Amino acid sequence: MQLKSQSFIDGEKIPGEFAFAIPDSSSHIKLSSNLNPHLAWSDVPEGTRSFVVICHDPDVPSQGDDVNQEGREVSASLPRVDFFHWILLDIPSSVSEISAGSQSNAVKPHGKPGPTTPEGWRHGINDYTSWFAGDEQMQGTYFGYDGPCPPWNDALIHRYVFTVYAISVPKLTVEADLTGANVRLALTSSVVLGQANLTGLYSLNPKVFNH
Repeated sequence: MQLKSQSFIDGEKIPGEFAFAIPDSSSHIKLSSNLNPHLAWSDVPEGTRSFVVICHDPDVPSQGDDVNQEGREVSASLPRVDFFHWILLDIPSSVSEISAGSQSNAVKPHGKPGPTTPEGWRHGINDYTSWFAGDEQMQGTYFGYDGPCPPWNDALIHRYVFTVYAISVPKLTVEADLTGANVRLALTSSVVLGQANLTGLYSLNPKVFNH
């Protein structure tokens, strides 16, 4: 399989319009347009019944002590963990691309609704749900796409890995909530026929990233 995007080039920067936040000289960051990027896939395996799309950031700090703290920096050597930004399931085999902005076109405090999309697909729950837990202005269940917003003082440039899976069933069976971890567990070798990915880069730290 092959996966491409008109929104960014594999291995290069993701434009700010596809991010949750962009740099700001006075307050470090400000909210962005949060558009989902365009994705298109080809060379699909025979027998494909549907597709699953996952976007995750494998570079999230495993400890938050220094995150977004004035006068401090998140060390590039700190161990990193996954953060899921987008889970989209039940995309029919007849579909081969997702238009930019078709699944997300703004930051929605308290999260976008789900899981059912207007097309009849399913959006999973992204990890902003746990990130904003306890924040009265933002807390909620975040379905669908919410783009990059890495710590503004992180010394590491973050990678955002978009993966499309071709699967042999029209509807993926997922135990419990539609989180990234649970969906990934459901994507076993018995249902996955093929996959492809592309990676974009993003940072809110002007010291390490020239926007």
